[in-house]
Amino acid sequence: MNIKMDNLLTIKQASVWASKHLNRQVTTSNISYLIQYGKIKKYDDNGSILVDLNDLKCYYKSFHGKRELKWKKSLGDDLNWALSFDHLREKDTTKHIHRLHPYKGKFIPQLVEYFLDNHTDEFKKETYFKKGDIILDPFCGSGTTLVQANEMAMHSIGIDISHFNCMISEVKLFDYDFKSLEKEVKKIQDAVITLEIDTKISNFENELYDELAKFNYKYFPSPEFKYRVYRGVINEDKYAREKEKEFLKIYNRLIEKYEVKIKQDSSSTFLDKWYVNNVRKE
Repeated sequence: MNIKMDNLLTIKQASVWASKHLNRQVTTSNISYLIQYGKIKKYDDNGSILVDLNDLKCYYKSFHGKRELKWKKSLGDDLNWALSFDHLREKDTTKHIHRLHPYKGKFIPQLVEYFLDNHTDEFKKETYFKKGDIILDPFCGSGTTLVQANEMAMHSIGIDISHFNCMISEVKLFDYDFKSLEKEVKKIQDAVITLEIDTKISNFENELYDELAKFNYKYFPSPEFKYRVYRGVINEDKYAREKEKEFLKIYNRLIEKYEVKIKQDSSSTFLDKWYVNNVRKE
């Protein structure tokens, strides 16, 4: 495949071009992400990483604006696309404590801000909340609404049938004595470090990681593998199943070599069922 040198850009040049093309900030980290996950191909020029402008154009053309058109076609032109927050980066939508714990079905904090703040627009004709109000979330989940209300100087009450969900929310909202917290974290770290390690398990893990690294380097080179999947050159599901069977032979050989006991004597609790003995000790 012949690439014109005029079409090759440095990562910095690519971020500048993409920012102008999309009319929003695209950082060098964003471009590096596209390379890392095989969305665009990288080229090496004496140690400098370059990308093809045509690759960038194809990538952004493949999704930019199309999602809005697709959804409006399905749901109507009165769809408030602003609520998609399509322009935000992942690090913006999972800022600070919203990143603490994964939660399926979690909505982003910007969505809560949209309804709680005092702005109006074409769709939001009135404001309904102000500082000092009490916000009730009867299905609080991981606490996104409660946190945002707190940030906007509003009181909040959350209800959820799941005790675990309530615990996630409370962790995000409690006031903490940071000196005491640091002391307890240090105590836990020291306990784990000084724990007598099962050398058999440790050796098994080390050799397993070595074998896995060699296997991945050979069959899943990054980012070339991801790029070939993205381009449809490789059928990811079929290829992965084939390689999974191959590596399983290596894994079983190591299990036998180090006499690792995978199935535990008891499965009465979650820890008994899913964690080997040395992990439970930790």
